Amino acid sequence: MQANALTGGFANPPADAANAFRGLMEAMARPGTIRRIAGATPPAPLSAAAGTVLLTLCDSDTPVHLAGGADCDDMRSWLAFHTGAPLCGPQHCQFAVGTWEALLPLSDYPIGTPDYPDRSATLIVEVPALEANGATLSGPGIRDEARLSLPDIAAFQDNAARFPLGLDFVFTCGNRVAALPRSTRVGASNDAAAQEEAR
Repeated sequence: MQANALTGGFANPPADAANAFRGLMEAMARPGTIRRIAGATPPAPLSAAAGTVLLTLCDSDTPVHLAGGADCDDMRSWLAFHTGAPLCGPQHCQFAVGTWEALLPLSDYPIGTPDYPDRSATLIVEVPALEANGATLSGPGIRDEARLSLPDIAAFQDNAARFPLGLDFVFTCGNRVAALPRSTRVGASNDAAAQEEAR
């Protein structure tokens, strides 16, 4: 095992995991809300937020798919040492992590079944920026409307249309996190809508 796999975990696992879990649950309960979470220092190329999400949610019973640049020796060793999570392909994962481009196509991931909609994947998407602007969000946990910078509005609209099946998303950037459950309805950004009306 590589030496750097032994570092970068939670300094105080019970407290750090509890704080991160609370932040994640608040983000899931209020889609579009951006939270700060920290505690983990994963190997490159993952952000602190993505590493913290993995340490908080993954264990030896949660198959993980590492996509693109995240699928490297350092990350495999780090995840194995700190969580024991087995690695797998996208078709069988419970969690996947990587950039948006590396995680595509979304059709590769389990979306649950009518009897077991919870048997679906959560994608941890590393994004270059995470801002409260862009696509409009509505639905459970949102009063009136929220906004979030999303990499592809149409893909999330298609995902929401499958509810109660579908994927859940966690977006990470630096030490910041936001969530988009499958129950959230996604609309075009106000700027895009205005441009469309002007045509």
